[in-house]
Amino acid sequence: MVDLQAQRQRLGARLDAAVARVMDHGGFIMGPEVAEVEKKLAAHCGAKHVISCSSGTTALIMALMAHDVGRGDAVFVPSFTFTATAEAIVLAGATPIFVDVLPDTFNMDPASLAKAINVAQQTGLTPACVLAVDLFGQPADYDALDAIAKEHGLWILDDAAQSYGAMYKGRALGTCAAITATSFYPSKPLGCYGDGGAVFTDSEAIARKLIQVRVHGQGKDRNENVRVGLTARFDSMQAAILLEKLSIFDDENVARDRIAARYTAGLKDVVTTPGVAPGCTSVWAQYTIRSARRDRIAAHLQAQKISTAVFYPKPIHVQPPYRGYPVVTGGLPVTEKLAQDVLSLPMHPYLAPETQDIVIAAVRAALA
Repeated sequence: MVDLQAQRQRLGARLDAAVARVMDHGGFIMGPEVAEVEKKLAAHCGAKHVISCSSGTTALIMALMAHDVGRGDAVFVPSFTFTATAEAIVLAGATPIFVDVLPDTFNMDPASLAKAINVAQQTGLTPACVLAVDLFGQPADYDALDAIAKEHGLWILDDAAQSYGAMYKGRALGTCAAITATSFYPSKPLGCYGDGGAVFTDSEAIARKLIQVRVHGQGKDRNENVRVGLTARFDSMQAAILLEKLSIFDDENVARDRIAARYTAGLKDVVTTPGVAPGCTSVWAQYTIRSARRDRIAAHLQAQKISTAVFYPKPIHVQPPYRGYPVVTGGLPVTEKLAQDVLSLPMHPYLAPETQDIVIAAVRAALA
């Protein structure tokens, strides 16, 4: 699905040298590379503050903790996403309320969000936060979500674990919500070689709280604790690797876009291909098609030794740990239909045209 070795060959000895520098100076956690990558990420997306951390899930938890979200608070979240998004809400002590998504972008449906706010009020919860997800690399509809959030006094947390590097109407993700969280898991469009994440914000007050939360609620030094926190520090070697990958990231995104367009041209007449909303770009963390014959396609490609994946076969609200949490009035029909139809194909910046042709031909053959 993702060829990390092709990327490693492109970067060559630069990655080895980056790791060697960390070995030489010995600052293995929160070393100088961490501050440098935070500075470069801020410059890259235009956010005023970037606080790196140990994972994308941790980034979400830190954001909720910095905003004091907890018991009695409702956080509105799509069910069609990876479990970490809802998991962070529960770990912060708040209650997730599951919202439906749009069938074309796979992102939160603003109309469903509006109904979910009523559910929170009826159940005695305090509406606190909209946790929007930019699924598969494309931004959610922040103008529509922001209008609803402002009407009800909510703030938006952007889960950009799959989408860092994308644009929403001329704005880079990292600047489209009050707080943005991302992941640097190796298979992400911008990934290191282990776990890692970051939180983006323009608020100095929130940035200060995030820094405190990242290291056990630390104040002026390790002997002063000003709030409850986590151990969420970023590893220096991962930061060093990320710095090298960031230098080629924009070029890789151009390649991803070209590969996605080629898939669409070759498949749009036999399956439902993904589109990008007007004014937006995607970094194509996944290229996800839809078909009522999804399982047939997957089986045929597997027989040809072509990797596929289903993201996500079981929405979060039907999983045992989350079945007891509220769901928007009317249920989640789009989410449940997508779970039956979606199939992700191999997608990375180094997917050669001749290899992509094999994938396209196999999908078409499965449906012949």
